[in-house]
Amino acid sequence: MSRPLLLLFAALYCSCVYAGEATVKDALQKNYPQIGKIDKVNKTSILGLYEVITRDQLLYTDEKVQYLISGNIYELKSMRNLTEERSRQLFAVDFNALPFELAIKKVKGDGQRKMAYFTDPNCGYCKKLEQELKNIDNVTLYLFMYPLFQGSDEKVKAVWCSKDPIKAWDDLMLNNVRPPAGTCDAPSGKVLELGRKLNVSGTPALIFADGVVVPGYVPAPDLEKALNGASVR
Repeated sequence: MSRPLLLLFAALYCSCVYAGEATVKDALQKNYPQIGKIDKVNKTSILGLYEVITRDQLLYTDEKVQYLISGNIYELKSMRNLTEERSRQLFAVDFNALPFELAIKKVKGDGQRKMAYFTDPNCGYCKKLEQELKNIDNVTLYLFMYPLFQGSDEKVKAVWCSKDPIKAWDDLMLNNVRPPAGTCDAPSGKVLELGRKLNVSGTPALIFADGVVVPGYVPAPDLEKALNGASVR
């Protein structure tokens, strides 16, 4: 399993049983504000287990609200990852609705597969990701430059304002060659606003054509699998 079930905390024993979804939600929200805002609580098909939906994650609790569980639930007969399937439904992004005019577009090969990603020029794992993307062909990439690190704003502006933003980006990330200072207006503010709307808290963050969001660095073999999987859905 990619992520083990993790018991975050246990409540003090309570003899009462919270049968209603609204009651479970109220009990969690009142007694454990550290969870953050809970959008919804639903009964699952597993006896006594409720799903807890927050802004950006899927958790679970029991009917007594004694435990909060973060992790994947598998159906053993088929080894389906029920948590992943449900998360796709809950948190998927409408890929085609992304404001691609705010991104740098790079077409490789036939460009049939598609992926967008948030990236920062001063992010080490973003540079590692670019090394992996060198080995990926037949894909259209949309780079949303997301300046979170100190000093990234100037680099983003330099790339955006260059005559060939794709080459400027590749030179910067792959060869550490910084382009001349930019004099135009880069859409950094709008990209930051978009990232906050999509709950992007770090870079890199990848969005595949099926709307699945994957935070963090992903090696080329896994990128290939995700791109192929997204293209057939």
